[in-house]
Amino acid sequence: MRHILAFLTLSVLFGCGSPDQFIASPKVVAQERIATPFASIEVADISLPAYAAREEISSSDDSVLVLSDTLWADDPTRSITLSLARHLSELTGARVASEPWPFDSLAQARVEVRVEDLIVSGNALRLSGQYFVVDLDGLGRDHAHLFDLSTTLADNSAPTVANARAQAVLALATEIARAGL
Repeated sequence: MRHILAFLTLSVLFGCGSPDQFIASPKVVAQERIATPFASIEVADISLPAYAAREEISSSDDSVLVLSDTLWADDPTRSITLSLARHLSELTGARVASEPWPFDSLAQARVEVRVEDLIVSGNALRLSGQYFVVDLDGLGRDHAHLFDLSTTLADNSAPTVANARAQAVLALATEIARAGL
């Protein structure tokens, strides 16, 4: 009887907690076309810092990381990788897919992105790091570039942060298409 009472008490306590709130990054569409010599491009899973790969939406208060009780609707690594692949496809018209490469013939290029910062600080979202474009045909078209992008925020609400992240990923895809491909 005691075990049943304890179970019911715990069930009520856990049931009274606030439900999780999930925020999805809105889909933004690239509006321009950028030519590339690559007909097919594989996008590797994006490398994020540990805090940016968490389910919780994070921001920075001076040097202290603050996690909200609002969660990303999808795993950040998966979500950003898929968005980057979609944007590169829209921008270039090339056949683009995230890893693992799903087609029979191999991709001509591979894009790898390593993010150093993806953080809300003050009134901006900052996305910085390095990306690599590898020519899988071995024609010497390999590139490595640093990037440092910033998107202004009207406020620090989760929907505003999600929109800023979507805009930053589009800006990164545009930079990769222009300078790297």
